[in-house]
Amino acid sequence: MMTVDGPGWPAVGFESVEWHASVEPGVSRRAALKARGPYDAAIPPLIAGLPIPPLDSETVTAAEDAVLELARFDSEVGAIAAPFSVILLRSESAASSEIENLTASAKNIALAELGRKTGGNSRLIVGNVRAMEAAIEMAEELDVATIISMQSALLRNDQPEHTGAWRDQAVWIGGGYANSPHSASFVPPRHERLAELMDDLVAFARRTDLPAMAQIAITHAQFETIHPFPDGNGRTGRALIQAMLNRLGVTRQVTVPVSAGLLRDTSAYFAALTDYRAGQVVPIMRAVTDASLEAVVNGRRLVADLTAIRARWERDATPRAGSAGRRLLDFLQQQPVVDAHAVGTALGVSERNAQNGIDRLVGDGVLHQIGSASRMRAYESREVLFALDAFAARAKRRGRP
Repeated sequence: MMTVDGPGWPAVGFESVEWHASVEPGVSRRAALKARGPYDAAIPPLIAGLPIPPLDSETVTAAEDAVLELARFDSEVGAIAAPFSVILLRSESAASSEIENLTASAKNIALAELGRKTGGNSRLIVGNVRAMEAAIEMAEELDVATIISMQSALLRNDQPEHTGAWRDQAVWIGGGYANSPHSASFVPPRHERLAELMDDLVAFARRTDLPAMAQIAITHAQFETIHPFPDGNGRTGRALIQAMLNRLGVTRQVTVPVSAGLLRDTSAYFAALTDYRAGQVVPIMRAVTDASLEAVVNGRRLVADLTAIRARWERDATPRAGSAGRRLLDFLQQQPVVDAHAVGTALGVSERNAQNGIDRLVGDGVLHQIGSASRMRAYESREVLFALDAFAARAKRRGRP
């Protein structure tokens, strides 16, 4: 039974904070006047020892079903010999980034993984892949240092000055006259409160007496309320969901792309985070629950598509068993854009042998060359890229994938 006796969930309080920053040049007098004086910053409650408030039976049943479906998907996909864990993790990272309006095609993300220059947000999305990897690797040790490491993995290549510690300045969500928090829709707590709040959050996240979905959803919402970093809070908070799924034993072998489910209705997701700050836990529980169930449906479709692609390759590809070309088929489902260097490193063969394997698969129609100069040549699996882009498109459609 998920419900426990206890009071309702406490709402966020507020305190008046003086604002001393100067107004940016060129700001209108009216906006400058609105950006003066004190502003209201949140005082999130301490939650480490709180019981989950009573929940309606529909929320309880849906949450329990979601946990079972997540575990079943993890078991199903983990038992398949094909290396789906990497591609599912990348799909989760891309969806989490898209919630922040950071988008890129599967091809550009794969090129960025190779270290190639690409337009748009590909490198930022690859940073999110690294954050997800860090979250899962350190799930058992979930503590303050782990969370800082997740955010550092996310931003160390693009904003290293914003990594390695909690923020030491005000941040705010939405609005903001003249680069100030006065008209923001929400202002997280003063940085002086962060150490206590994050220690408290970790203590809640490490408890062993709470139902999984409630614990995960509340931990995520509390993290987003605290907003402990200068940047990357949303993506780090969703990486924290993956860390907790792993830590609680719901998933052990693969990453379930829960963010792809949240992407289905971002307005409802953001509204649920707002409701949480008002002391309501059911909306964020339902958002994470529904996202988990939708992620399993969409994830199964992606796995089925990739399995069918691999079956066609096995039928039509000519490399002999055990050769670099044959082993490359597995690697292509992890990394659908490759070059000789990446293949050689992954398979432990020389670049010459790697190129031979690539050339064989080009001849079989499995790979297609992109770029003409020898130093810029790469090769893509159009089938895998199409399957990944189709997964992303389904994630943005309302209703079941």
